[in-house]
Amino acid sequence: MAYPDYETLKIEMMENNIMLLSLNRPQKLNAVNRQMADELTDIWQRLKDDLVTRVVILRGEGEKGFCGGVDVKEEVASDLLTTPGFYQYQTKLGYLQLAMRQIPQPIIALIHGAAAGAGFSFAMASDIRIISPDARFSAFYINVGLGGADMGSSYFLPRLIGAGRAYEFLLTGRFMNAEEAVQLGFVSRCVPREKLLETALELAREIVAKDPLAIRLTKEAINQNLDCAGLEAALKMEDRNQTLMIMHNLSKGRERPFA
Repeated sequence: MAYPDYETLKIEMMENNIMLLSLNRPQKLNAVNRQMADELTDIWQRLKDDLVTRVVILRGEGEKGFCGGVDVKEEVASDLLTTPGFYQYQTKLGYLQLAMRQIPQPIIALIHGAAAGAGFSFAMASDIRIISPDARFSAFYINVGLGGADMGSSYFLPRLIGAGRAYEFLLTGRFMNAEEAVQLGFVSRCVPREKLLETALELAREIVAKDPLAIRLTKEAINQNLDCAGLEAALKMEDRNQTLMIMHNLSKGRERPFA
């Protein structure tokens, strides 16, 4: 799968078909401008059809942090000061989180420093979060005159940490520090900043060692069963996936399809 030379994103293919994807506006704390939104839309769409890339590691360039949100200077552009114009832009921003869930590759987010607003949403839409001790998260939207529910925050956060604590963060816009993120189960691991990529690669290697179809079906099942009607629907998804995997293994001529 070919990828263009993006201006606001950096791509590096690592070992074992692992993609390192970096938000690349460090001088602006990797804030999302319209060009980055367009380029993220493009790369998530391409990854949906990429059968070579097995895992995506997402991080932010620079020392300041992962992503400081949406570039507010662009939000006051004249074409966004009309209801239709802003709604179109808002819809595009929201789609980015949906696209992250729809790609077959697991996404491992590496967060250092601030992950606010859009950065918080990118972290929530990832499959696994690894942070450094200076990481901090905020649904900052409510602090700038918007509603606290934006870019998937009202969907993801209650499912990740429970509704009780999610209300607190969404209504106040206050920062969740690294210690809280670990205690609430929001993140998988907290490691020194210099160990972030190393830790992610270790985890990614474990994932790519598994059957690609098994990884894809597992991500699909988790996505579907977060919203399913109940246990019966969840079991049906799992039964479908396991049947597909057995037949997949048999088609590869394995004498022991469970191995």
